[in-house]
Order: sequence, then structure tokens, then C-alpha cells
Amino acid sequence: MESKAEKKGPHPINKQALRRLKNIEGQVRGLQRMVEEEQYCVDIITQISAVRAALNSVGMLILKRHIETCVSDAIKAGGEEKTHIIDELMSVLSRAKL
Repeated sequence: MESKAEKKGPHPINKQALRRLKNIEGQVRGLQRMVEEEQYCVDIITQISAVRAALNSVGMLILKRHIETCVSDAIKAGGEEKTHIIDELMSVLSRAKL
């Protein structure tokens, strides 16, 4: 829960996540070409698996940042904020495949 006043440019984790997402975007375009060119199904499935793994990796980066900042700050603050952020995180994790 960093305030906008505290920010001085993109957070290093966000920079890293954006770099990885751009790579994933390229992988997905490659997958589209593979399907258009009717390449071997197993090769396409292998690339889909690689994209999923890459997305999971970005998700873990963002989760780490969230825990180190927002969750940590809420726990220190205590009270309803602590309960809310923990419940929110548990809800997201229960439906996410990170």
C-alpha cells in the first residue's frame, strides 16, 4: 500500500515483470504463428506449457512484492486492515494457480 508520494519511478519488480510480460507476448505471437502454420500439435502444446510457466513466474514476482509491501504494512497496522488484507490474499490464492 505504497502511497503515490513515496514512489520514485517504476518499482524494480514491476520493471522485471513488464520485461517478462513482453517476452510472454512474443511467445504468444509465436504460438499464433505455429497454429496458423499448422505445426505439430505436441510442439504447440509444449510452447503453451512454457507460456503458462512464464506467467506463473510473473505471478510469483507480483505476489512477492504484494506480501513484502501491502501485506506487511497491513499486518504492522493491525486491526481491520490486517484482517481485510489477509482475507483478500487468501481469497485470491484460493482461486489462483500461481
